[in-house]
Amino acid sequence: MSIQEVRSENELSAVERAVMDLITEKAWLDLACELIPAGQPEAENPLDPEDTAAREEGIALVIAEKLRAMGFAVELHTRREGRPNVVGVVAGEEQGAPSLILNDHLDTYPAGPWNAWTMTGGHPFRPTRVGNRLYARGTSDTRGNLACTLLAARAIRDAGVRMRGTLKCVYTADEEKHGPDGAIYLLDERGLTADYTIVCEPTGWTAPDGKWGMGVAIANSGNCLVELETFGTKTHLWRPDTGVNAITKMAHLLCALETMTFRHAPAKLAGGTEPMVTVNRISGGLAREMQFTPDHCRAILGVVGLVPGMTQDSVMADISAVIEAQTRADKDLKAAARPYPGTLFVDGTLEQDESADPTHTISRAYARVLGEEPKLYRKNAYNDTIRFAERGQAAITFGPGEDGWPPINEYIHIDKAVAATKVLALTVLGLLGTHDAMQSDK
Repeated sequence: MSIQEVRSENELSAVERAVMDLITEKAWLDLACELIPAGQPEAENPLDPEDTAAREEGIALVIAEKLRAMGFAVELHTRREGRPNVVGVVAGEEQGAPSLILNDHLDTYPAGPWNAWTMTGGHPFRPTRVGNRLYARGTSDTRGNLACTLLAARAIRDAGVRMRGTLKCVYTADEEKHGPDGAIYLLDERGLTADYTIVCEPTGWTAPDGKWGMGVAIANSGNCLVELETFGTKTHLWRPDTGVNAITKMAHLLCALETMTFRHAPAKLAGGTEPMVTVNRISGGLAREMQFTPDHCRAILGVVGLVPGMTQDSVMADISAVIEAQTRADKDLKAAARPYPGTLFVDGTLEQDESADPTHTISRAYARVLGEEPKLYRKNAYNDTIRFAERGQAAITFGPGEDGWPPINEYIHIDKAVAATKVLALTVLGLLGTHDAMQSDK
């Protein structure tokens, strides 16, 4: 789209203007600051399979009530007690008109040590504004983005817009553990579907010169976790030369794995991270055995940046090949690897057609709000977009959170959030259409 076209399209209709006028900084801030602490810390959901799963019921009930107040028909679908998924629907007025899902998730990363949250006074769930940033756990991932979806829907409803198509606001549990109790359950057991899906997760970026924007992720990279073990021979602390130290063997093996190359065909759209290994956790040695060298060491590896065509079998075969090569070079090395029990292998997804909807309409809305086309890219992180896309649905990711937010003192840019809400609202109107003369060439 040319700049001239952007300017001519920037003329808002009366309906669009009525909606835009209801999307203000105060409206977004009030909503975000209410949602961020709701149901916390119970909604913390560690990826570790051995740890207790989240309970998202507190935040789910808050959101369900807000949707009902907007006139949505709301259902709570629960696979595991305490973990409801919220599905709110406003049926369109025209049979056969398109349907759209706006999606976000209810769980968050664990906050970690509270005293590390210096920007929020030592309380990770206390939303704190500093300049143009709002700090707290869940600001970027993803309750700040969730506030955008609710505010966009509320503005459309409060403006009295009559939509031809059906809007579904869907808020899932269990996203941080890749969706068994959330998106997978809704899609495979509850039959959730729509013509288009927009997952409002972090796609924001800020350039070194201060310029900022939000990308549209039309594909996602995959990931998996791998358990790696090395085995040695225990010996006395003062005679390490007579044994085989499993930790030392692990250290050398990890260096080889971190620099390995995975077999893969380059994706049409490359991600920010090539397929690679990262070390997440390591342990070795036993309590009360400081006098002995360790005969066992265990590490948990993340394999990230996976692209279409890479499978669990291919990833494990590549890792096994490195282990075998290292074993040939070191007769004392004994090691074994397997997929980490209790975790899911997440495939990389194919690129959505950038000229088709919903990418076409959200790109046009973005240009109308911000004066330029958004960047289209492959998002490296997991989000529920993957679950919609791998089932053949037209799903993309867009949101104001930082794509790469800091684990401690997480934040979101307020200006981005307000702009993203406007983009989402215009996109809903564009995709679903209205009964008003303005709307569109749809």
